[in-house]
Amino acid sequence: MAKERKRTRVRSKIDALPKEVQLVVDGMLLDVTYTYKDISEYIAQQGYEVSVGSVFRYAQRTKNAAQRIIAAQEQTKAIIEVIKQNPNADYTEGALQMVSAGLTQKIAAAQEEFDDISVDKAAKILIALTKTKSYKDKVYSDLTERTTAAMEEFKAQVYNEILEKDPILADRLASFAEQFAESIKE
Repeated sequence: MAKERKRTRVRSKIDALPKEVQLVVDGMLLDVTYTYKDISEYIAQQGYEVSVGSVFRYAQRTKNAAQRIIAAQEQTKAIIEVIKQNPNADYTEGALQMVSAGLTQKIAAAQEEFDDISVDKAAKILIALTKTKSYKDKVYSDLTERTTAAMEEFKAQVYNEILEKDPILADRLASFAEQFAESIKE
């Protein structure tokens, strides 16, 4: 059986530079007036040799990481907004959709990385997602059944007793209880 390659973090020559030089390089990358050649020359003036291609690859990796962070922040803001607007929302469904979307994007956009994931690991991830969805559906089903049973118990005990004494109050209580049960199901 072939040994699986251990995934290592990409490191460039720029990552190995002293922090103060790295900070200047990062600042230069943010300033569009500097070219990759200018940045490479600055690094050379500091006593280190880094090619223009290395600067380009470092800039791409840094940009991609920043875009992932921004996307995650936007998703988090969207979830917080949904929570504020609908406190009764099912957040597990949203979280599952985010994870599924992330996996789908990873598979679609990173074929090289996907090739590094063993079939067993990919299957385990999919099984875990399926189990989570199944568990969520079971909890929802149990909640619905319990709510229905509680409503029937309420009607059998309280509603019937009040119905004889005050039919209007009994109807209002039954209506309130039905609305409450529906809000729980949502």
